[in-house]
Amino acid sequence: MEKHIHKDLLPAFKRLSPMIFTEARLPLIRGINQKLIRPYKDESLQFTEHHITYADSDVSIRVKVYAPKAQQQPLPVVLYIHGGGTFFGTVEGNDATCASYVKHVPCVVVSVDYRLAPEHPYPAALEDCYLALQWIVSERETLNIDIDRLAVVGGSTGGGLTAALTLLARDRKGPNIKFQMPLFPMIDDTCATPSSQEVLDSKVWSSELNQFAWSMYLKNIKGDVPKYAAPIRETDFSQLPATYTSVGTLDPYRDETINYVQALAQAGVPVEFHLYPGCYHEFESIAPDAPISKQSKAAALQALKQALTDEDASIKAKNIEK
Repeated sequence: MEKHIHKDLLPAFKRLSPMIFTEARLPLIRGINQKLIRPYKDESLQFTEHHITYADSDVSIRVKVYAPKAQQQPLPVVLYIHGGGTFFGTVEGNDATCASYVKHVPCVVVSVDYRLAPEHPYPAALEDCYLALQWIVSERETLNIDIDRLAVVGGSTGGGLTAALTLLARDRKGPNIKFQMPLFPMIDDTCATPSSQEVLDSKVWSSELNQFAWSMYLKNIKGDVPKYAAPIRETDFSQLPATYTSVGTLDPYRDETINYVQALAQAGVPVEFHLYPGCYHEFESIAPDAPISKQSKAAALQALKQALTDEDASIKAKNIEK
């Protein structure tokens, strides 16, 4: 694998250690992940937290809202869904990403602290995201947002939940989502595509780690896997939001992302797709200062800004290789 890695990403790759995930090790993994998070501060932004409770139970989830301090008028809103294989990951670990959206678009961001597998397998995380989506609409005046300019964004597991949430919102006739950005999404539980079997080095997200993640998320599923768990199983991709997505050629999710893009385009959904040669899973996070990472992040930010602020803009179907 190493000989195929983009030159910008090779130094960071060589510094990585193999990842070993088992269900018994999850508390340790989560603890380490938590310790790696650095407190984020930005005096130009305000951060607030809210707890949302389901109407039919005492289960509640936390959302974190990021907004400009000097906000004067309703802004577009982004529901952000963090990654982490369904079994780890945090809201706070993505503070900088959410803040960058607020400042660049500009917009208000709501990041959802969904419940994790395997303690809370499918459909807990997805239903938590849907609850957050409904809350955004119900609190539009308090949040000072324009719900006609609502986007859902996430990477990896967050990308898979983004794709699942737009399906669910469409089918339930729920809140209208203008734009979605499921980046390198986890959407195919079969793990049968060539790319899902090619990545064997556990220094990065590999075939084995991907299979483990699905086993945690689908722990209680008997029989057929629902399309809302694995969105590539959907057969009707019409009437979904305009979409931006990207993936690296060394990512296990390469082929399922491409299949998703093709399905959207065939259904008439405007879609923009970037394929990054020599890039492994989460390369932007692993090597944030690499030129290719900065290029990828800038392209996604620009797509989000255009979708939410340019009334006349439309995303045209295209496949851009960088």
